[in-house]
Amino acid sequence: MDLGIIGNCAVSALVNREGVINWFCLPRFDGDPVFHNLLGHGPERPGDGAFSVELDGFQSSEQHYEANTAILRTVLHGESGSVEIIDFCPRFESRGRSFRPQTLIRRLRTLEGCPRVRIRVRPRFGWGRRAPDLTRGSNHVRFVGPEQVIRMTTDASLDHVIDERLINLDGTLTFVIGPDESLSESPRDIGSNFYESTKRYWRRWVQRLAIPLEWQEPVIRAAITLKMCSYEPTGGVVAAMTTSLPEAPNSGRNWDYRYCWVRDAFFTVRALNSLAATRTLEHYFQWLMNVVADAGGGHIQPVLGVGLETELTETMAECLQGYEGMGPVRVGNQAFEHFQHDTYGNIILGATPAFFDRRLFMNTGIAAFESLECLGEQAWKLHDQPDAGIWELRTRARIHTSSALMCWAACDRLAKIAAHLHLQPRARYWSERAQVIKDKILDNAWSDKRKAFVESFGGKTLDASVLLMGEVGFLPPQDPRFIATVEALSESLGRGAFMLRYEEADDFGVPEVGFNVCAFWRIDALARIGRIDEARLHFETLLSARNHLGLMSEDSAFATGALWGNFPQTYSMVGIVNGAMRLSKRWEAEL
Repeated sequence: MDLGIIGNCAVSALVNREGVINWFCLPRFDGDPVFHNLLGHGPERPGDGAFSVELDGFQSSEQHYEANTAILRTVLHGESGSVEIIDFCPRFESRGRSFRPQTLIRRLRTLEGCPRVRIRVRPRFGWGRRAPDLTRGSNHVRFVGPEQVIRMTTDASLDHVIDERLINLDGTLTFVIGPDESLSESPRDIGSNFYESTKRYWRRWVQRLAIPLEWQEPVIRAAITLKMCSYEPTGGVVAAMTTSLPEAPNSGRNWDYRYCWVRDAFFTVRALNSLAATRTLEHYFQWLMNVVADAGGGHIQPVLGVGLETELTETMAECLQGYEGMGPVRVGNQAFEHFQHDTYGNIILGATPAFFDRRLFMNTGIAAFESLECLGEQAWKLHDQPDAGIWELRTRARIHTSSALMCWAACDRLAKIAAHLHLQPRARYWSERAQVIKDKILDNAWSDKRKAFVESFGGKTLDASVLLMGEVGFLPPQDPRFIATVEALSESLGRGAFMLRYEEADDFGVPEVGFNVCAFWRIDALARIGRIDEARLHFETLLSARNHLGLMSEDSAFATGALWGNFPQTYSMVGIVNGAMRLSKRWEAEL
C-alpha cells in the first residue's frame, strides 16, 4: 500500500506515490468517495475518480511527510523538470475553536527545469455511477451531483484544467476542493496561510506528546495517523479510512471499515492517552456515553456510524472493480447486526480512564457510573453465552474466550470505579461478579491437551485474541498458564515476527496473511513475561513492514511483507505506539 493519508479529523484523503489523490469521501469519512480510483474507475474512463498531476516524461518520484505534521510532500521527476506537490487538509485553532473544513488543498510548484504537466480532476458521485454536471465561474468549477456539490477553486487556467491540456508549469498553482462555498481570499493566499497554520498546529500538537526515548519517528507518525482517524464533530473513531481493500489477494475478505467499532476505538484512544493526547479521550467519552444512553440498558451493537448511526446495511458498489480488480466493493458492514459480547467490556474499558484522570474535566461522577452499570449487567448476563466473537464470524457462534474475558474486564473495572467513588457496596458487588467470570474462564478455556487457553469454552484450537489476558490484567504475567499460552501461540500461529489470527478455517477458509495487531499483542505479551530481546527483535521487523511513509494496513504477507487490508488500520498503528512505549529504554536511564 504505497499510500499516504492527509486529514483534519473531519475529512481525509489518500495519495499514492505518484501524487494521485485516489480516495476522498465527502461529507465525512463514511461518505461517498468522490475520488475513488483506489477501488476502480467506474463505467467510463480509467482515470475517473481521481485528482492526478501527470508529468510529461515522468521518470521517478519521492514522497515524505513534513516533519511532525500531516502535510504530505510528493516530488515528481521527469525529462522536462521536477514538480513539488503539497497536499493537506486544513486544521488549526481559529476564534477559539478547531477549524477543520471539509476541504483538501493541493499546491503545485516548479522545483527545477520547465516541467510540463497535465492536471486531471475527475470526481464522480454515487460510488462511480454518476459523472458530475459542471458549472464554472471566473476561478472555480462546481461539480454538481444528485446529493452534493463540491467546488474547486484555483488560480490555474480553468480552460486548461477542464480540457486536461498539457501545459508548462511556471511557478505555483493552488487548488482548493471542498464544499460549494466562496473563498474569502485568493487560492494562493488561502493555500499559503492555511499551510502555515496547519503546519504550526500539528507541530505544536506533537510537542505536547509524551513520547518514548526510542522509536520516536514511528510513534509520532502513528500518533498523527490515529488522531486523523478520529471524527471530532462527534468523537467517534473509525477503524480505517477505506472499504474493501482485501485482506489477501483475491480472498473475498473485503470489508467496509469506515465505521466505529467500540473495540478498535478503545485501543486507539488508550494509545493516544498513553502519549498524553487527552482531547481524543474527552471526545470519545462523550461519544460512548451517547451510545450508552441510546441503548437504554439493552443490546449494544459492536459497530456504529461515526454519528451513532445504527443501520449500516451492507450493499455492493457494482460500478467499481475493486482494488487492483479484486472485488467486491462493499458499502456498509453486516457486523452491525452481530452480537459480540466483548462490546460491553470495551465500552467500560474506554470510559474508565475518564474517572481517574485528573487532567480531564468531564461529568464522570456517580450518575455516569450508574449508566455504565447497565452495561455491566449485560456483560454479566452474556459472559457465558455464544456470540460472533472478536473476529466477527458470520456462520457460527461459540462462547469465545476473548468475549468472556472482556465481560470480566467490564465487571472488574466497574469494581475499581466504584471503589474510587467510595461506593463500597457496589465495588464488592462487581468484584464478586468479576471473580465468578474469572473462575469460569480458568475452568473452561484452559486446555490441558494444548497447554494453552483456547479460543472458546471447551474448544480445541488456538486464537491470538487470548493474548489480551495480559493487556487487561486478567492474569499476572508470570502465571505459568499465561507463559505457556504465549509459547503455544507463537509456535502455532507465529510466522517469524508475524502472527495469524487463529488456526481454524473460517467462512472464507484458512487465513493466508498475518494480522498485524496480533503480532503486536504477542510483542506485548513477550515483554510482559520478560523476553525483552525477542520482543524487540519482532518489533523492529514489524516496523520494517511499514510502507515508505511509516503507515500500516491491517495485514502483512509473510513472504513478501506486502501490506493488505484496509488502510491505514488503527489497530496496527496502535500496536506501534504500544510496542514502543512498552519496550523503549527510559529517558532517565539513558540521559
